[in-house]
Amino acid sequence: MYRAPVADIAFTLKHVAGLKSALDAGSFGELGEDLVDAVLEEAGRFATDEVAPLYKIGDETGAVLKDAAVTMPAGWKDLYRRWIEGGWNGLSAPEEFGGQALPTMLGVAALEMWNSAAMAFGIGPTLTMGAVEALHKHASDELKAKYLAKLVSGEWMGTMNLTEPQAGSDLAALRSRAEPAGDGTYRIFGQKIFITYGEHDFTDNIVHLVLARLPDAPAGTRGISLFLVPKFLVNDDGSLGPRNDVFCSGIEHKLGIHASPTCTMIYGDGFGGAAPGAIGWLIGEENKGLACMFTMMNNARLAVGMQGVAVAEAAYQKALAYANERRQGKAASYTGNGMAPIVHHPDVQRNLLTMKVLTEIARSISYSCAHALDMAHVSEGEAAGHWRDRANLLTPLAKAFSTDAGVDVASLGVQIHGGMGFIEETGAAAYYRDARIAPIYEGTNGIQAIDLVTRKLPLGNGQHVHGYIDELKAVAADVRASNRPGFGRTANLLDRALADLTEATNFLQARLADGGQAAALAGATPYLRLISLAAGGAYLARGALASEQRQPLCRFYTENMLGESVTLKERVLGGAESLAEAGRALISA
Repeated sequence: MYRAPVADIAFTLKHVAGLKSALDAGSFGELGEDLVDAVLEEAGRFATDEVAPLYKIGDETGAVLKDAAVTMPAGWKDLYRRWIEGGWNGLSAPEEFGGQALPTMLGVAALEMWNSAAMAFGIGPTLTMGAVEALHKHASDELKAKYLAKLVSGEWMGTMNLTEPQAGSDLAALRSRAEPAGDGTYRIFGQKIFITYGEHDFTDNIVHLVLARLPDAPAGTRGISLFLVPKFLVNDDGSLGPRNDVFCSGIEHKLGIHASPTCTMIYGDGFGGAAPGAIGWLIGEENKGLACMFTMMNNARLAVGMQGVAVAEAAYQKALAYANERRQGKAASYTGNGMAPIVHHPDVQRNLLTMKVLTEIARSISYSCAHALDMAHVSEGEAAGHWRDRANLLTPLAKAFSTDAGVDVASLGVQIHGGMGFIEETGAAAYYRDARIAPIYEGTNGIQAIDLVTRKLPLGNGQHVHGYIDELKAVAADVRASNRPGFGRTANLLDRALADLTEATNFLQARLADGGQAAALAGATPYLRLISLAAGGAYLARGALASEQRQPLCRFYTENMLGESVTLKERVLGGAESLAEAGRALISA
């Protein structure tokens, strides 16, 4: 069973992602390492002892829909109650509404642990936390006063309603509509699909954030507004009023995360005899809803990245335990009697080490993204702008690389289990099934790559990414200067990977500047992996400089895996023409 790796998490936060230097500088006021360690220890205990034991029943039973109401698996409602009583929902939320206002870094570290223990549980509060951020930043004071405290505490949960049957990633195709009622409210009509925790029995109210179009709104994404639509209307004294005209008409039967209810939501259908039209309130300005929703989406993208880290960690732990128990064949390194535990076989070791380094890299990138968000919040002027750019640069890496890593690591976990990995009894397959959604939702990883190349490489007139690469190069220089034999060829191999990254970056920026958009888009996905792998090597080296015990893992990575940077660079520089030519044969319409 999963055990939260509190020591590894704390080390990465402090010595790789930058938390210790920020604490030492007083960036977070009086927050110190003692409190950080206490929060992590208790989160680890709760995830290990209370969440993880309910994972299997959630996977096997799933959420159940009957008469437009969803019942969660046995024990899960009480688990959620204990979770909010622990104050976990408001860990990073604003103090003025009952939150603890702790750094985002601590929030995402806790998210990792919840999702490792049970991804279907961890995804629900993620949407609530995103709703809190969107409302805090964009909603009127009246809406904040009525809804935020209950959302921060977790007494109510939030959702994000974007997708419609005809509009997946293309939000310009949204058809849900909002009609002004003349009293400051709106009537919402439409259907939304793939709504995570759109209906459940954890809380007595659910606050939906819904994208819809006003009459005569501009076409495309410029004509989308954001609305707050509660399941139950809220009276002025905070008590619950009548049921709103919104209901769940179905839940999806999914490959994984079975206990997470993925709902089809109907707005304005006259549910339960209500007057047609779900009552909603505008968040922010008319036709500016996408900007408001992106506040929530960016939060969710980092949180989904943490799901990739989380599943990878859980799958690695299970595979490592199995490899030390399962005995097959002979091995030179095994001196005991009989068959050797398979962990002694070089190929199994390679798979396990690959799982470990991918998990560590994904964790480092994601925590570094959270650190940038924190530093942007506590900084001013140019410094704040620098950290905002850094968070924007790292968000697509955190979401895409980490979730790809989650799938790859979970797949290797199945492989290490052999035939038993394909059998549900061992639980290895469950991680693989859960992991597979993460590269898809909250913006597919292909969209993340496009966002990285077209929107993030131009940040700071194109110079911010080069500043980031220079920071990574400085780590390689520190490795060389350390003169530690345990690093092997790490410094030289890091230099080579960062040179590949620089060349690919310059190429893409040149294509964006000279109108070669097609070539830039063709290279986007390999570029995202290239920058992630190169950064990952530097992060592993930074950790190994702080702790010699981490040198062997860093060396394994640079000498066995980082060479992929060469082929990725070639795909960026020279793959567009052949991709376009071969791709024409695929097109039938």
